[in-house]
Amino acid sequence: MLRRRVGLAKLVRILTFHCFAMPSLFDPLQLGALTLSNRIVMAPLTRNRSRGLLPGPLAVDYYRQRASAGLIISEGAQINPEGQGYLDTPGIYSPEQVEAWKRVTDAVHEAGGKIAVQLWHVGRISHTELLPAGQAPVSSTARQAQSKTFTSAGFVDVSAPRALATDELPGLVQAYVHAARSAMAAGFDAVEVHGANGYLLDQFLRDSINDRHDAYGGAIENRARLLLEVMRAIAAAIGADRTGLRLSPVTPVNDAGQDSDAQALFNYVVEQLAPLKLAFLHVIEGQTGGPRDIAPFDYAALRQRFDGPYIANNGYTREMAIEAVAQGRADAVAFGRSFISNPDLVRRLRLNAPLQKANSATMYGGGAEGYTDYPALAD
Repeated sequence: MLRRRVGLAKLVRILTFHCFAMPSLFDPLQLGALTLSNRIVMAPLTRNRSRGLLPGPLAVDYYRQRASAGLIISEGAQINPEGQGYLDTPGIYSPEQVEAWKRVTDAVHEAGGKIAVQLWHVGRISHTELLPAGQAPVSSTARQAQSKTFTSAGFVDVSAPRALATDELPGLVQAYVHAARSAMAAGFDAVEVHGANGYLLDQFLRDSINDRHDAYGGAIENRARLLLEVMRAIAAAIGADRTGLRLSPVTPVNDAGQDSDAQALFNYVVEQLAPLKLAFLHVIEGQTGGPRDIAPFDYAALRQRFDGPYIANNGYTREMAIEAVAQGRADAVAFGRSFISNPDLVRRLRLNAPLQKANSATMYGGGAEGYTDYPALAD
């Protein structure tokens, strides 16, 4: 009898070890102050349907339909009027925007979901038509990006930027803080700072773009300064446990050339952020929406330095996501386009059901078609 009890105790220990050592994609996850029902994250997706820079009734339906995600990260919302880069994208800085977003967050919460807003400043990826008084976009540099943006005339070349003066940067940090506080007032559970995809903060990080000679240019420590100031200020304002960050170390989108030493740059950024105990780090592995092996990079090195929840992103299939979580290479996995055409993506992944393809013609702009009319699985 004693031998049998010892055997059962050993079996319990083994099963307990494997339960903790091999989490499932469908298991709950503690993400800072948030308890997620599963580890499937809806990645931020720009849809260009916010006329007047306000999310409307269709957005309420769109996000409610996808509330089964462990966490929704909203489409990028510009932190101030100068941060806009595309037609009909929402902001998160005015009282009217806060009220409009409240209807979205209320709907998601009523459906049992969690939602974070992505704080966005596009920097030089913009056009004078979209900015106050037709002013030039701002950036770390005065060099124009070889990229396009979406205006009332369709896709057009971005405008030439001006380099931000050093004394303007404290005000920019405060604009991020104001947007984060506005997000809390709008009922968001957390914020994600957009430090990826060749937008403003990425324009400061990369030496392929940043050609400054002040305290925000040159050495890695200087180029990382603005991002670190933004993250520390937001964490102090709303709590680090409700603050996350998105990075894309090697993506070339938006004319973001490779940094001369991307590994050293992003290792440093994450090392500096680690003491903050942020809610999560969300990393685009490879080229955004493209090859995962576009350039060499050790993503495990970021995970080791961060010591917090790591959300992996870019090109993950169901099998890849399950394996990444089970092997501890990621705590959660973000899916983008598949959430556009599969509002019930979590259920489909759980059941290994077929996924619907998104209609590329209705991706940007328009109304309900290709936005809220994708059907869920029939019971």
